[in-house]
Amino acid sequence: MKLARITLSGASVALLVIQLALVSSIAAKYLYQRLACPRVWTRASAYDPEMLMRGRYLSLQLTVDGCQSTLPSAREAAMPRNLEGVPVGTLYSIHAPQVVRFPAQLKVVNNKLEAIRIPDSDSRPSGVMVEGVPGTSCQNLRLAAPVDFYIAEHATDPSRLQPGQELWIEVTVPPQGPPRPLQLAMKQDGAWKPLAFQ
Repeated sequence: MKLARITLSGASVALLVIQLALVSSIAAKYLYQRLACPRVWTRASAYDPEMLMRGRYLSLQLTVDGCQSTLPSAREAAMPRNLEGVPVGTLYSIHAPQVVRFPAQLKVVNNKLEAIRIPDSDSRPSGVMVEGVPGTSCQNLRLAAPVDFYIAEHATDPSRLQPGQELWIEVTVPPQGPPRPLQLAMKQDGAWKPLAFQ
């Protein structure tokens, strides 16, 4: 059996070059952000998104500190008060009948991932959506959209935590868009154990 000779036309080569340039530019952007953007560790909680064809990954919701932010309505925040009933400090908890959601800009301050609410007056809010469950402290708000962390096919699932364990993730925080995952660690009794997936 004789195989037909494969020839590349000029259009095929041009298309191949364009595709390689696109992929290379995206890879270069992510590499630059990994080197130049701030990094931070934050607590994460994992859940299974129940997708039929999804590959092997952890779907992680990241914890953000929203205490320097205001909620869409002041009635949704419960502030601690002194004996005279005057609010004290900047800490608050979510006091609403349902989950509170708002767009926010992420930044790293004092080794914490902070969410600053984008005002309603901004006609085209960018950033990410943050949510707070009723009763949650402003220090434990979460990003609404999960971050996917891919793991090896036969790796042990680190999301199955034992009592006293916490799952943490290191991320880079680009100027726009969601954080980009770098690595995971387990925290137990104040001790950190980086998790390597081969």
